[in-house]
Amino acid sequence: MHLVDLIVIAAYLLTLVGIGLHFSGKQKTTDSYFVAGRSIPGWAAGMSLLATIITSVTFIAYPGAAYAGNWNLIVPGLLFIAVIAALGPIVVPFFRHVVSMSVYEYFGKRFGAGVRMYSSFAFAAGHFAKMGFVFYLLALSVAGFTGWSITMLLVGLGVITIFYTFVGGLKAVIWTDVAQGMLLWTGVGVTLLLLLFASPAGPGAMLHLIAVHHKTSLGSMSFDLAKPTFWTLAIYGFFFYLQKYTADQTVVQRYLAAKSDISALHGIIMGASLCLPVWVAFMLIGSLLWAFYQLSGQVLPAAITRPDQVFPYYMVSQMPIGVGGLFLAALFGAAMSMLASDLNCLGLILVEDFYAYFFPKHNDGQRLRFGKISIVLCGFLAIGVALILSNTHGSALAMYYTATAIVAGGLAGLFLLAFLSRRAGRGAAIAGIVVNLLFTAYATLTLGGGKILNLHNYNYPWSEYAIGAIGNLLLLAVGLLYAALFPAPAGTSTNNTLWGWLAFRKQSTAVSLGDNQ
Repeated sequence: MHLVDLIVIAAYLLTLVGIGLHFSGKQKTTDSYFVAGRSIPGWAAGMSLLATIITSVTFIAYPGAAYAGNWNLIVPGLLFIAVIAALGPIVVPFFRHVVSMSVYEYFGKRFGAGVRMYSSFAFAAGHFAKMGFVFYLLALSVAGFTGWSITMLLVGLGVITIFYTFVGGLKAVIWTDVAQGMLLWTGVGVTLLLLLFASPAGPGAMLHLIAVHHKTSLGSMSFDLAKPTFWTLAIYGFFFYLQKYTADQTVVQRYLAAKSDISALHGIIMGASLCLPVWVAFMLIGSLLWAFYQLSGQVLPAAITRPDQVFPYYMVSQMPIGVGGLFLAALFGAAMSMLASDLNCLGLILVEDFYAYFFPKHNDGQRLRFGKISIVLCGFLAIGVALILSNTHGSALAMYYTATAIVAGGLAGLFLLAFLSRRAGRGAAIAGIVVNLLFTAYATLTLGGGKILNLHNYNYPWSEYAIGAIGNLLLLAVGLLYAALFPAPAGTSTNNTLWGWLAFRKQSTAVSLGDNQ
């Protein structure tokens, strides 16, 4: 790395610390610390959503997938837009009026404290595993083409992220996300321009070669759940983003932090709309890299053995001085935005869903102090997980990640059961959760011909992308069947279902019209 690249990276990291210090000490309540006093402009919430969704894995995986094959990984993103367009106008204002800070409060209102704590734990387990894994992959990738120490990267970037998250609360997280979003667009735009004119043959020849070889194909259109076809990935994308928008604390927190219902909805739509062009841009980068090496005659070194190594190598070997540093700063920022967002929401749910339940005699100051301590502890635990991964190459934690993958599923189905069924009560939710856990455990353990548990002819036969969709549908179906046979007590409130919410909105509109006449 050239000195100019290092200066660019250092300037960006100092900016993140400065944003955290700017908001330091200004949040005196849990509401201001965890949901920014509900004062964030919609456009900033949208940029924050972009930075939360686009992780450092996107930087590596998407160009690598497009370089090696086609654009089928972008198919789930198409469902991202469809889900928010269909559900956003209902779900966003619903959550802003039904829960105070934790999305899992909703499951508690519908199905009781046990289901609330299960859903909160399931989210935390999945995201805690993701935090350590994404941070490890970032350090591994960067160390591979810079020669920097993996341990230094993990500890250095982790401590900086913990610091600005701890001192600045959600406001610092969101405004650093805004800075990350701007840097991301700048880096992507510059990279595309450089790649388009990198080959002596010119951009026309590169784009023609990409088209002739069908490098922008969205994959096979056959309906085969055993392979990552268009329809398999579309089904996966629908349930993945349904869960994101209805049961993911990092996303719902952006709803709650916005100034108003309209501002929150506009922000979420903006964030979703920005994600798709970024995914397309990363896919195009991968395709252009393939065309560049086809047309330029340059040969990749023998050390480049995987497609996801090509883009990092190109950054170091081909980009002008300063531009590589710009993109590396964006890569760091993507991982740090993800970690900061997860740390803040983990602190929130530990306070709201566990501390408040087990220690009911508390004041807001005690809640805030516990939340801040939780952020620091979770941050250093995530760094510890990443360090263990770096020393064992992942083998020591293989079963841990398998276990968290099993536990973390089913929340989209649980939301659908709670939101759509008036008859569903705690028993229906528990029955659905148990069946989902059993199926997900079976499918995950016997996946790929029984790599962990071999049941031979009875191994799970389809793609890993279908596991979540089937698990969510099973939870919903079993819950509805249980509710049909054993409906919730007649006195159970249906205000927190879709039907109750629609009736409330209709009544509110009628009252508003009456007041205006």
